[in-house]
Amino acid sequence: MIQPARRTHHQVTFAVLALAVATYALLQSLVNPVLPTIMVALHTNQTTVTWVLTAYLLSASIFTPIMGRIGDSVGKKKMLLVALAALAIGSALAALATGITLMIIARVIQGVGGGVLPLAFGIVRDELPPTKVSSAIGVLAALTAVGAGLGLVLAGPIVDLLDYHWLFWVPLIMILIAAAAAVVFIPESAIRTPTRISIPPALLLSAWLVCLLLGLSEGPDWGWTSGAVIALLVGAVLLGATWALVEARSAAPLIDMTMMRLPAVWTANLVALLVGVGMYAFMAFLPQFVQTPPSAGYGFGATITESGLILLPLSVTMFIVGIASGPLAARFGAKAVVVTGAAVTIASFSLLAFAHDDKWELYIAAAVMGIGIGLTFSAMASLIVESVPATQTGVASGMNANIRTIGGSIGAALMATVVTSGAAPGGLPREAGYTHGFLMLAGATVLALLAALAIPAARRGHPATAEDLPHPELGLVPGGTLLGADPE
Repeated sequence: MIQPARRTHHQVTFAVLALAVATYALLQSLVNPVLPTIMVALHTNQTTVTWVLTAYLLSASIFTPIMGRIGDSVGKKKMLLVALAALAIGSALAALATGITLMIIARVIQGVGGGVLPLAFGIVRDELPPTKVSSAIGVLAALTAVGAGLGLVLAGPIVDLLDYHWLFWVPLIMILIAAAAAVVFIPESAIRTPTRISIPPALLLSAWLVCLLLGLSEGPDWGWTSGAVIALLVGAVLLGATWALVEARSAAPLIDMTMMRLPAVWTANLVALLVGVGMYAFMAFLPQFVQTPPSAGYGFGATITESGLILLPLSVTMFIVGIASGPLAARFGAKAVVVTGAAVTIASFSLLAFAHDDKWELYIAAAVMGIGIGLTFSAMASLIVESVPATQTGVASGMNANIRTIGGSIGAALMATVVTSGAAPGGLPREAGYTHGFLMLAGATVLALLAALAIPAARRGHPATAEDLPHPELGLVPGGTLLGADPE
């Protein structure tokens, strides 16, 4: 393969990746607060309009690890451009949609863009100096959560000043700029996994994720004891077990089960699952809480814009600590940073459960939440990338992001069930429902803290090598180069 004589400076490469990741993160949440507006504009009902979120979630969950795996094999830059193209096409279709069917199709296409995150992590590992990798990945990981928070903040003003179509036009402009810059400035990596992509594992992965996420998302509406939900969840377990068995026996696995069993990987994935439970439920239900009219005995009757502003401290503190997470991990170790972040997040949920009568209490809780989530996600992303061979960076970080999304689905479903328990049919939830819900999320984060304590201590300056894998022979590329070693 012919390589350019001079590669782009790593700071330019990182800036392009940051723009791509931020845009993807915005698209995750911009639509959430304005579903009622979209429902009226597209002449549909509440049940159908929720598929604008569900379709995107399902698509992203399927394609995030697959895109990362293909990028490891055929080239991360190529697949990054494919992911950005999917985001652009999906955004354009959504902006032009005059019916709910086209809107849902557009969101499915946007979900393919979920590959942006693992591909960006892989490019960072390939292109940046080893001393910069941890900090850069920490910032990108923080941007994913910051962007999601800013999406909730910006949705109201965009709709008020323009209309809901611009929730897709604005990201489209950013995506086109990022794609053009990627073509010009991002070099193609020489680090590849020269193997074919096996189709059966990809189909099985898609099948069990669809069953799991669909069952979780519809459980609160259909009823957890309904035949459809039980069938979906049982199907997810059976298909998931079959998928794991097929992957373990496959000569060309989509996701290497030996890699997933590395202590640093499975513990970080468990933390991602449990912290995801809390973060996404927080972002989904705190706006609902503050938008509740005071006549219910709680809430502030806030508008969409006002409820988004309460989440602004979350985005600000998350970005600040995301930048600081790299130096902190270098000084104290990634495990210590993840443990600290989980502990801080517990404090935020506890504050929300017992102190939510004044807005200033919610601002403080959001700021504390941003510190905890920012530390946890940023250091956890660095830990994953540093713990796996370089040729598996994309699929490993893709699965970590995917597991975080699954945690978010679990958290949203459980929170919806707890919050609405005891409410009159068609009536507003009781304040006790939110109190119990926030306590439940605090409990999930306590489990995340215990999982973080189980993360093995890293050997300073020791990237993943073939000897770290259960099957060392899998850690060699042609020529005998150790995967995970510095390509220089």
